[in-house]
Amino acid sequence: NKIKSSLAVYGENQRDTSMAKTVGLPVAIAVKLILNGEISSVGVKIPTTKDIYIPVLKELSENGLNFVEEIN
Repeated sequence: NKIKSSLAVYGENQRDTSMAKTVGLPVAIAVKLILNGEISSVGVKIPTTKDIYIPVLKELSENGLNFVEEIN
């Protein structure tokens, strides 16, 4: 089986662009989680561990950014 994951995001105006939503928002969420002690990893990380990507994806979903997954 293959899993296909896709994301389509459209900007609303010159301030709330798709780039701001897909780059700025995840970084802001990660910073908030670090400052609140919800992410305790130290050092430079890529978001491939569950302690980072699960809470970030959850909050992205709460803000209307959802990945659509298809299993073939």
